[in-house]
Amino acid sequence: MYLGEYSWQLGLGKKLFKKAKFLKEQKILRLATVDRKGNPHLVPVWYNYTGVKFYIGTNTKTKKAKNIQKNNKVCFCVDDGVWSPIHGVMGNGKARLIMQEGTVKKIAKKILLRYFKNLNNKSAKQLLDDTNCIIEIIPSKITAWEY
Repeated sequence: MYLGEYSWQLGLGKKLFKKAKFLKEQKILRLATVDRKGNPHLVPVWYNYTGVKFYIGTNTKTKKAKNIQKNNKVCFCVDDGVWSPIHGVMGNGKARLIMQEGTVKKIAKKILLRYFKNLNNKSAKQLLDDTNCIIEIIPSKITAWEY
């Protein structure tokens, strides 16, 4: 069942609640950016969804961060696999890089705690240390599906 397209701000009611719940439960977002030559760049990322915006921790040396600095248009997709029922949400919007160190670390910790029980884990510490910017995505259009 195709749930349709909604302007992010106008998609109110049960469908918006269902989308928000789905996005908060899933773990992988596929983020697409465009490089300076116009080529798409698609990467799976960990994220945090606040009900309005998406946040992704990264480093300014990554291709996705460099692409966003030059072109802030992005698209994304979150889905739950190949077994029926299949659910998904995709959308597009504008991204910006948050660079203030205190804000970056605060948001990065929230993201990492979705994937680690605590931040004492060696991998969690390394990821937190390597994160020097946050990608903030403000969706302008969302499409959801369910089959």
